[in-house]
Amino acid sequence: MCVSSISHALPGWAPPVARPVIGRRRERREDPPADEAGGLVAGLRRGDPDALTEIHRTFGGAVLGYLRGALRDGAAAEDVHQDVFLEVWRRGPSFDPARGSLGTWIMLIARSRAIDHLRKRIPEPIDPSGPRAATMQQEEDPSASPDTLIERWRMAVLIAQLPDEEARMLRMRFHDGLSQSEIAERTGIPLGTVKTYMVRGLRRLRDLMEDGG
Repeated sequence: MCVSSISHALPGWAPPVARPVIGRRRERREDPPADEAGGLVAGLRRGDPDALTEIHRTFGGAVLGYLRGALRDGAAAEDVHQDVFLEVWRRGPSFDPARGSLGTWIMLIARSRAIDHLRKRIPEPIDPSGPRAATMQQEEDPSASPDTLIERWRMAVLIAQLPDEEARMLRMRFHDGLSQSEIAERTGIPLGTVKTYMVRGLRRLRDLMEDGG
């Protein structure tokens, strides 16, 4: 993604450099631990470009994924993605961690910018009795509303914080729609172990949600 506009708007800031993958383990982008998140918030509030770099590294993927789903336009999603992090930078000094987590605040900004972009679009006149209207009605997906999408990406960020196997089981169960037996068959992991991973993962997920993500 091009981030030149952010770089020009924020002197001294550069986008994060991709980290190399070591061995076969892929690096996950997670919500930072509480102490690290506190450091990012402090850095953002005092205008530290390094804090924005780490915030972009941590939340950028989830924000872009949300925008692609909400806008259904890759180019528009990338443009709005830049706007989101420019706003994060501008509003950083006023961020109040007592009102919610950093990740939730960023996703709410993304939701607002997505709605603004959608409102600017000029709809093409369509004959309500024509075949085009019928096709569009069939393609409408109520689950693609901004509110639903932001909740999906909030859950994705939370699941990313779980241990690898627990996160993997929950994604296969809830994202892929597989039963526990199907997960065991596909992965070769004993059914009892699959159930144990899922119970542990759901418990950790509940704790994260109660802590505010």
